[in-house]
Amino acid sequence: MSSTQRPAGRRMAERPPSRLSGLRSKVRQGWRKVLSVAWPGCMLALFLAMVMAGCAALGFGPAWFDQAAAVTISTAYATSLAVRTGGRPIIFGCLALALGLLAVISDVDLLRTGAAVMTAVSASVLGVMGTRPAVRFRGAVRELGVVLLISGIGAFGVVGYRPVVALDRFDYVALALSFALAAVLVYNLGAGLHGLGKRGAIVVVVGSVGVAIILAYAELLRRYGAPGFVNDVLDVVRWMRENLGAAPKPVQALVGIPAILWGCHVRARRRQGWWVCAFGVALTTSVASLLINPVTGWFEAVLIVVYSAIPGIAVGYALIRIDLALTGPRGRRARREEEESALRPEPSRFLPLL
Repeated sequence: MSSTQRPAGRRMAERPPSRLSGLRSKVRQGWRKVLSVAWPGCMLALFLAMVMAGCAALGFGPAWFDQAAAVTISTAYATSLAVRTGGRPIIFGCLALALGLLAVISDVDLLRTGAAVMTAVSASVLGVMGTRPAVRFRGAVRELGVVLLISGIGAFGVVGYRPVVALDRFDYVALALSFALAAVLVYNLGAGLHGLGKRGAIVVVVGSVGVAIILAYAELLRRYGAPGFVNDVLDVVRWMRENLGAAPKPVQALVGIPAILWGCHVRARRRQGWWVCAFGVALTTSVASLLINPVTGWFEAVLIVVYSAIPGIAVGYALIRIDLALTGPRGRRARREEEESALRPEPSRFLPLL
């Protein structure tokens, strides 16, 4: 019998688990426990924050209620975003808490503004990351409601830090950072740039150009537009605010809302739909920054979103119908069969995506 052969009926003794493997197992179990309590803890914190923000808006309670709500919202959103994207919720949550407390206690304008921008970016990206694939259009509208809820709560956190900034500059910085962070996350979720395909590349290019044109046109109109034309535009906006209560925002209606609707619809079929959803930060950043304008009350902010949602939903529905007409099957029965088999699996809304 050779030295490498074992007698029949005998087994080699199993090696006992090492201390390192045992430590890894304990770390995994502890990490699962952290994730299991992170979402409920964030939900409870957001509920308490909204109570404090509501009391501050109505003039009840101490004067620091809005700041406490802001710190709570920014911490909960940073933690939730880390959980959703497979990051380190404890580390990012503690960093957000430390920055928020430092900004509020020090009362330095620069720190307050930085904390407000951080909150706007967290709310914006979390709103997009918190969506789910939608097989049908009504499901996409439901996801739009989730996005508006998340970014709307973030607006109270942004204004609670009492930032002292130029409104346009704040919007541009928050939008640029939100889109950069969303692009980094979507790069992994959407199979990278090589997985875009020809249609996906067209969508990304058209979306980027659309956002750039809208923002550049507004800035050029404000700075270099003919006085008569600028006054006419301002008169229309002023008339809508006086008679309708608010005026819609083009970046929400033409870019953000259609991107969320169409992107969630495409994600049910192809994960490259994440690249379309990334342009939804044009909506979420705008909603999260609405209340920093001192002349915009919470009721007018709601009307702005409603007036932007009406044409935005129409544009999103048209994009979905065009996409189905070009790529989907012909006939009602074939479309129903396609919808039944279209759901691409994704983790639950409260589980990590990565």
